[in-house]
Amino acid sequence: MTLRTDAETIMQTAIRASLPDAAVAKALEHKGFGKGKIVLVAIGKAAWQMAKTAVGILDGRISAGIVITKYGHSKGALPPLEIWEAGHPVPDENSLKATQRAIELVQGLQEEDTVLFLISGGGSALFEKPLISLQELQSITSDLLASGADIVSMNTIRKRLSSVKGGKFAHLCAPAKVYAIVLSDIIGDPLDMIASGPAYPDSSTCEEALAAIRKFKIQLPADAEQALREETPKALDNVETVITGSVTELAAAGRQAAEKLGYETCLLTTSLNCQAKEAGSFLAAIGRQYASSGKKLAVLAGGETVVHLHGHGKGGRNQEMALAAAEGIAGLDNVAVFSFGSDGTDGPTDAAGGFADGHTKQQLEEQGIAISDVLDQNDAYHALAKTGGLLITGATGTNVNDLSVLLIG
Repeated sequence: MTLRTDAETIMQTAIRASLPDAAVAKALEHKGFGKGKIVLVAIGKAAWQMAKTAVGILDGRISAGIVITKYGHSKGALPPLEIWEAGHPVPDENSLKATQRAIELVQGLQEEDTVLFLISGGGSALFEKPLISLQELQSITSDLLASGADIVSMNTIRKRLSSVKGGKFAHLCAPAKVYAIVLSDIIGDPLDMIASGPAYPDSSTCEEALAAIRKFKIQLPADAEQALREETPKALDNVETVITGSVTELAAAGRQAAEKLGYETCLLTTSLNCQAKEAGSFLAAIGRQYASSGKKLAVLAGGETVVHLHGHGKGGRNQEMALAAAEGIAGLDNVAVFSFGSDGTDGPTDAAGGFADGHTKQQLEEQGIAISDVLDQNDAYHALAKTGGLLITGATGTNVNDLSVLLIG
C-alpha cells in the first residue's frame, strides 16, 4: 500500500459516510404532514441526493417540487420533481429562472400544506432572486470570492442583496408550513448562514454587512449599498428546522478509515478556518517533526480554508493547501498531505482537492516549475496535474466542508 492509495481510501470512505441519504431518512422517519399538499424544494450541491431519498420515502405524497443544483450534479429524473442546474459559485440566469419557478410552486398554498425544504451548501449561488441586477450580483460575488472573505461574511452580505435569502423564502411560503432539512457546510452549523438561510431568522445585522464590505474592500453600486441597509426577518413562525450531517461526521469517518489502515490518529480540529497556504505549511511542519518517529501517523483537520486571489491561475483551496505543504515535506519519503472538498469540487475545477508527498517539489523543479511561483499565481491545479496530484471524485452528492490529512508512513 502507498500513501497515495491510503489517501484515496480515506477520502472515499469519509465521503460515503457523509452522504445525506440516512440523515434525510431519519429526519422524515416520524414526521407527520397531515392531509395537505407537500411541495418539495431542494437547493444546493447535495440537492439531488437529498431529494431522491425524500421522494423514495414519501412515495406519492409529493404533489410537485423542484431540485436546483450545480451543473453536473443531477443524476437523472425524479418524478414528480423538476430538475434544474445552475451556476456556482457565481449565480447565473438559470439560478434566477429556477428560483422564480420555486417561488411559483409555493404560491397559493394553504395553512394545512407543507413545503419540504431540503437545503445544502452551494444554495447561496443556486437559489437567488436578487434585489439588484444579475450583472451587479455576479460582480460582487466574484469580488467577494477573490477577496479571501470567509463564508459567514459573504453570506451576511449576499442575504441582503436577495429577496429569498435571510428568511425571506419562508415568508413567501406562508401560510404554508416549512419543514427544512439542512445539510451543514459551515463550521459551527449556523442555520441562518447555510445557503444564506432562506428559511431561518437572520442573526446578522446591517452594520455587520457594511463592516464586511469595508473589511474586504468591496466596491458597491448605489442600489446594492441601499439594499445592505435594509434589515432582514428576525422571527419566523411557520418554520421547523432539522440539521443533519456536518464536517464532524466527515472527520470522524476519515479518522476511522485511517485507523483501519493501521494509523495512529489525531484529530486537530473540525473548525479549520485560515488561509489555505498557512494550513498546508502547518501540516507540513508537523510532518517534518514526526517523520522519523517510527510511528504510522495520521493527523486530520476538518473545516474550510480560504484563498486570497492574487494571480490568474486555476485551482481551489484544497489544491493550494496540498501544494503549499509540498514545500515543507520535500525530501521526506514517508510523508504526504492531502485535502479535499466533500462535494467533489474544489474551486472552479473538476478536482475535489490535491495530494502532495515528499517527491512533489522535485518533480515540479525537474519541469522548471517553482512552487512559490505557482502559489503566487494561484495555479495549483496545473502544477498538481503535472505530478499526478489531483484528487478526482466527480460530484459526490454531499457537501459538508473539507477534510485535510497528514499521513506519515
